[in-house]
This record gives sequence, structure tokens and C-alpha cells, in this order.
Amino acid sequence: MPSVMGLLEERERAARQRVEALQAELQEAEATWKRFATTRQTVSEVLAEPRAGEVASPTAVAGERPPALAARAAPGSAVPARREGLALDSLALDYRRLVEVLAESGEEMDCRRLAAASGLEVVAAKVEGVRSKVKRLAARGRPAEERPGMFSVLTGRAGGS
Repeated sequence: MPSVMGLLEERERAARQRVEALQAELQEAEATWKRFATTRQTVSEVLAEPRAGEVASPTAVAGERPPALAARAAPGSAVPARREGLALDSLALDYRRLVEVLAESGEEMDCRRLAAASGLEVVAAKVEGVRSKVKRLAARGRPAEERPGMFSVLTGRAGGS
């Protein structure tokens, strides 16, 4: 029969090993976190710098985001809710193209016709991508979905604001 002290030493050793393993895991997680924070900061600095041939505005130099860039959307960004004064170029290119196609047609379109009019191949994957985008736009007040699956530009709002 093992002694009580022997059992306690065994459990203490197991607990110490677990603590050491957790500390090593914590150090690894902190290193990863710091890498991401540094990367995010570096990307923010690079995006804030003027491109070749552009002159830095006083707000960019001061570290603020210029108003002209704040109104534009980056590829893959979220669709902003529609509001007065918000230009169509605040949308990412794919979304902007869908609104433009609806405005040019002047009629209700389903996702299949919208995909074809946008110059996309009319296959299930492309139509579903269009459906996802146009539903997101409709939820934020861009086109109207008066009947399920049928989208049109809101009356008097084809220009974007």
C-alpha cells in the first residue's frame, strides 16, 4: 500500500507538470496575439500612407482618415445602411454593380436575370452569390424587394443617396 506522502508527492508533481504545460501554451497564445496586433497596426499604417503619385493630405499626416476615403468601401467590406448623402461609391464594386444594373433596367428582376445582366454566368453558384448580395443590399435599404425574390430600385433613389 502506497504511503500518503508518496501519493501527495505524485499529485503535486502532476499538478506542476500541468501548470508548466499551461504556461507554455499561454506564452504561445500571447506571442500569436502580439503578432496579430503588430500586423494590424502595420497594415493600418500602410493603408494610411499616400499611394505613389498622390500627395498626402494634412489629415492623413495628422493620423486621421480623410473624409473622401471614409465614404468609400473596401473590397469585401460590409454594406452600409442607406442614408441621406451616402454616395453609391460607398458600396463595394460587386454591390454597386447590382444597384446600377437594377437602375438601368428600371424594372423588377429576379436573381437569375440580375446575374445575367451583370455579366455573370447563370449557374447556381453565381445566382446564389447574387442573391446573397442583393438580399444584403435590400436589408440595408438599397433595392426594394416588394415580392419575394424580385428586386427593383427604390423609386427616386437610383442615384444612390
